[in-house]
Amino acid sequence: MATAEFTAEELALAQPEKPENATIEAWYMDDSDEDQRLPHKLNPHEPCPLSALRDLGVLYWKLDADKHETDPRLAAIRKVYNYSYTEIVNISKDTLPEYEAKIKSFYQEHIHSDDEIRYILDGSGYFDVRDHSDRWIRIATRKGDLLVLPEGIYHRFTLDTDNYTKAMRLFVGAPVWTPHNRPQEEHPSRAKYLERFPVPVKASA
Repeated sequence: MATAEFTAEELALAQPEKPENATIEAWYMDDSDEDQRLPHKLNPHEPCPLSALRDLGVLYWKLDADKHETDPRLAAIRKVYNYSYTEIVNISKDTLPEYEAKIKSFYQEHIHSDDEIRYILDGSGYFDVRDHSDRWIRIATRKGDLLVLPEGIYHRFTLDTDNYTKAMRLFVGAPVWTPHNRPQEEHPSRAKYLERFPVPVKASA
């Protein structure tokens, strides 16, 4: 982004949460095939800090969802990151056509050729992302959480046991939501992701 196009206040407001201040909860998942809507925490529990998510390219903000129409911080984020298009979706059995099929498709591991930007206005749900060791990390999103998953990261989504979320979907330009189910190692967006967020080199003993 060209910082000269924005005021100092806009740039400050658009800064993602610092890992030490983050309230979002994430953890490494078990490999159980139980209901996808359950937490699937390991025993013992293994939290994943926001700093580790940042290393994977995941960005996070905590906003005031009740003021999303007039929130200057959201306006600054949209301006700085060029999120020019938004739409609001309600995901529940009563509001989403072909609910069961859609929920299954959301939970298929996939990538996109654009960032996935979701702002939870009400309810809750889980976004799962793969780390560089191919482990699943579950990110619990609740009202006020704005999450950005980078282009090319393997991920999936599910509701939790409350079976409801209301989310704002944000896009750069025209809305595109085309999932490319794994494997996608040859896809340009996957290659771009691995270039932007390479596997860390382990220090030799």
